[in-house]
Amino acid sequence: MTKPLRVVLACDTFAPDINGAARFAERLAGGLVRNGNEVHIIAPAFDSSEGPRIEEHDGVNMIVHRLRSHRVPQHKTLRWPEPWGMTRKIGRILDDVDPVALHIQSHLMVGRFANIAAKRLGVRVLATNHIMPENLIRYSLLPKFMHNWAMKVVWADAGRILRKMDAVTTPTKRAAELLEKAAGVSGVLAISCGIDASRFANDSPVQNAEPVALFLGRLDDEKRVDVLLKAVAKLTQHPKLRVELVGDGGERERLKKLAISLGIADRVRFLGHVKDEELPGIYERSTVFVMPSIAELQSIATMEAMASGRPVIGADAMALPHLVHDGDNGYLFPPGDVDALAERLNRILTADRTELNRLSENSLHLIQAHDITRTVKIFEDLYLGIGETTPTTDDNKPSYMAPIGRLSESVRSKLVEWRADALALRGRAEAFRQEARERLVEMRQEVRGQLTDLRSEIQRQAKKLRRRTED
Repeated sequence: MTKPLRVVLACDTFAPDINGAARFAERLAGGLVRNGNEVHIIAPAFDSSEGPRIEEHDGVNMIVHRLRSHRVPQHKTLRWPEPWGMTRKIGRILDDVDPVALHIQSHLMVGRFANIAAKRLGVRVLATNHIMPENLIRYSLLPKFMHNWAMKVVWADAGRILRKMDAVTTPTKRAAELLEKAAGVSGVLAISCGIDASRFANDSPVQNAEPVALFLGRLDDEKRVDVLLKAVAKLTQHPKLRVELVGDGGERERLKKLAISLGIADRVRFLGHVKDEELPGIYERSTVFVMPSIAELQSIATMEAMASGRPVIGADAMALPHLVHDGDNGYLFPPGDVDALAERLNRILTADRTELNRLSENSLHLIQAHDITRTVKIFEDLYLGIGETTPTTDDNKPSYMAPIGRLSESVRSKLVEWRADALALRGRAEAFRQEARERLVEMRQEVRGQLTDLRSEIQRQAKKLRRRTED
């Protein structure tokens, strides 16, 4: 890249939302900014305010243009941006920013209107699809017998919008094949969401003496967290097994009641939303990461667990088999099969140190194919209109899906070196973030002091003016 790019990302969901699409947009924007690019985000406001502001996300500052929005009544976290005048508002933003490209993150609302505004201005438009209609229909209030019809309508609508793009991407080949088939879109590029694995690097070995099964994501129906709780309840031979659920959603209260009815409420912790800086520690103390979801187009949380060197268990559905290589870095189980999940969990809980180390090393080995620096570079090229026919991430190479078994000594040696470098990088990054936080606190205190002095001076001058008026 010869010079910095000016890019706009249009998002229907963005931080502080916690979901795959929001986290991908946040991490991509952070990587672009660290590469020296200027990034603007257009996203719904998470409160009653609207307008542009500088926000910190993924450890860097970026300009976020918040749109007036309202909470979707039937969903705990989703917000609905006001459509009235949205094309005009986004058009003004694009006209002021003058980006080299607009990158929409869904075709639903913000992306739809942003595309109209961009086409009017002649701006290049890309789209990354994170949407599966199956994840949305449940919150539509439509009767169940209409769900299949509604899904076809949503897929057809997605195709109508996405066919207008200059380039369309999605995180995995499986997701690309689904999009091409269901929405009638051709030439979809499979580009991993990517991950900065060094953020999750640690030297803590996986242990199952005090086992913890971790799930991180939205507590919504399609995630099938109830399957995990039911499987844990069956493992009566492992009374020490605890479950940690990170995230929030419409199923939270139902899951709490389920844990009580299963007799495991004292072993299930609902941690809710957590700060980014807490995530590495949460993964590190876990024994196994479990993703029972039936509708993952990739699963960033599973990738983070792999970067932490943890075994992973996932439903054999959608794109999860792309990350969970059965028998190599964890296990797959038939979607919704409680007994099968319990059996896979038991394998982890009874594994010896050698086997736990093997699973851990294989997770670390596989995650290196999802390096976010490669992802960011591909998108930089796509924004400029180059490389559409060939760009892909290393996870799409044939060797990525080849059976591993046990890593060779030479690969393990390189992995040890990588782990040491990643730990050092993580330490430097954490020190930098701490220094930045301390500087921010100092700046805020300085500004407060200046405002206090200014207020005192205004009050003093006001008193003098009143005395003169009285005299």
